[in-house]
Amino acid sequence: MRKVLSILLFVALATVLASASEADLALPEVDPLDYTDGQIITAGSSTVFPLSERMAERWTDEGGVAPSIASIGSGAGFERFCVEGETDISNASRAIKDSERESCNAIGREAIEFRVGTDALAVTVSAANDFVSDVTLEELALIFSSAETWSDVRAEWPNEAIQRFIPGTDSGTFDYFVEEVFDEDEEPILSANPQLSEDDNVLAQGISGSSYAIGFFGYAYYVENQDALNILSIDGIKANPQTTDDGSYPLARPLFIYSDAGIMAEKPQVTAFISFYLTHVNDEVVDVGYFPASASALNAAKQAFLDAMMMDM
Repeated sequence: MRKVLSILLFVALATVLASASEADLALPEVDPLDYTDGQIITAGSSTVFPLSERMAERWTDEGGVAPSIASIGSGAGFERFCVEGETDISNASRAIKDSERESCNAIGREAIEFRVGTDALAVTVSAANDFVSDVTLEELALIFSSAETWSDVRAEWPNEAIQRFIPGTDSGTFDYFVEEVFDEDEEPILSANPQLSEDDNVLAQGISGSSYAIGFFGYAYYVENQDALNILSIDGIKANPQTTDDGSYPLARPLFIYSDAGIMAEKPQVTAFISFYLTHVNDEVVDVGYFPASASALNAAKQAFLDAMMMDM
């Protein structure tokens, strides 16, 4: 009870600060040492996993109870959060679907969205590939569907079979790519018989193993494997902080975590961890390999946190 009351007092202060300066929205300060009991169970996106893992490490290093984090894909994460009701936080590299919200509501949960960063979906080839550095979105659609050889896409490229490595269908990364490149129709990419995996490290290994391989995943996995991989520009635009923030990079996308006000009311350690996450995420996100959310997007996430806390009063 002492912890909950302390948080509520901080919420009141933070709300006052928010009205004074939206550009620097403050959340309740928490000391992880005060939260050594209970569980924090999170699962979902393999893309968000490295960021949540880093935030969990920082939380634990400062004395908090160690969160459990499973990398199972955004869709599977929402299944565990909204259908099975087993997790406290759901990591996602796409926004929750209406059908998933309905599933949450059916078990008495109202999914609250917290924006935690921005990803540039990285389309990569092996570092040994010396013929492709830039593709158009139209060429990308060919590469991941009907083209059998690289020369089917551009005549000057090798007459060698395209080897495709893509995230599994439970992945938010898969959903996002299909939405942006194939207008939400997954049949063309699945009909091309790609190698699928929910483990982005497996994809990176497959791509790096052949000059004629190509694949995609979150930017952090490119950063982790950049000695073995090359990232492609899309429509002549490279992924960087400016192009992801202004949306000019065609495959820039938001990253989220989700929770529920009821869970937060029941589990002070979850509430404190989310506050800690949103407060410190911009200290870690670039080093992990992603890009910060805009100030307005992060402030909206913090306001959603404050609103959820007020619902519990």
